[in-house]
Amino acid sequence: MRGIIATASGEAPEDERPAPLVIDAVDAAGQRLDRYLAARIDGISRTRLQQWIALGAVHCDERALAASTRLRGGERIVVEPQPREADNAFAPDPVELNVAYEDEDLLVVDKPAGLVVHPAAGNWRGTLMNGLLHHRPALARLPRAGIVHRLDRDTSGLLVVAKTERAFASLTAQLADRSMGRRYLALAVGVCLPRGTIDAPIGRDPVSRVRMAVVDAERGKAARTYYERLALGRLDDRDLSLLECRLESGRTHQIRVHLRSIGHPLVGDTLYGGAALGGFARQALHAWRLALLHPADARPMQWRSPLPEDLRVLCAAAGIDVASIEARE
Repeated sequence: MRGIIATASGEAPEDERPAPLVIDAVDAAGQRLDRYLAARIDGISRTRLQQWIALGAVHCDERALAASTRLRGGERIVVEPQPREADNAFAPDPVELNVAYEDEDLLVVDKPAGLVVHPAAGNWRGTLMNGLLHHRPALARLPRAGIVHRLDRDTSGLLVVAKTERAFASLTAQLADRSMGRRYLALAVGVCLPRGTIDAPIGRDPVSRVRMAVVDAERGKAARTYYERLALGRLDDRDLSLLECRLESGRTHQIRVHLRSIGHPLVGDTLYGGAALGGFARQALHAWRLALLHPADARPMQWRSPLPEDLRVLCAAAGIDVASIEARE
């Protein structure tokens, strides 16, 4: 089932934020998360904490928590303080959303390039999350309005949204245990090997706060990307490789950083050294396949998203037959 449900968008530059608060909840058994944190953190009201929780800024074991979560005791809770500008970010806006599938438990969105997924500095409104709250108000009871994973602003393609607490728990667990399948089409500069694995930790670039980078293990998080070369092309006197990339982890800018680290940045990804060949002005990256187990009955489900027109035109200019690739199983 696919439909259009109305938006504005903008860029969310990375900003320097206060260090996360780490709370060892050894004495929290049976308590609600929001009440417990309000008692533990000085100077922050329960209302503000609820807003941070709604934005997905409170998590445990890298999973966002709901305000109503009953703590077992002993959890290690991470709280990411949000600026005052974020206080009204968890609000509905009439953003246009392309819905690829929807049922009682989940919703799959085919995101266009240019749409920010989640409010952040410089983009506190008009994001995909605000659009979800406008079109599906019941999502307000879930962290991040049910958004389970993210795509960069200028990356197009599929992402899944949970509509119930059961679905949110199931989908975040699938993401954590790497059973959720996410595949991307990427157009990289240069001739890549036919296939390969990039296994390198990712952390904040020590030189530029707006970039991520491959760093030492103690300063970054483990990250692994598998890629397969699907086709070769040439544009503006540069060799190009169309790759299918599969993530085992999901770090910020992972594919972009990993491909740059082996000398093959994405076309158009000027942040990571990719040339804007053919006038292409965004990273040439598209989340084209998504597979998961349905939260209600564990039946396998999968979706495909056709390449957007700008990427299709770019590939054609490089002499790459996209139609034959999309026809593959």
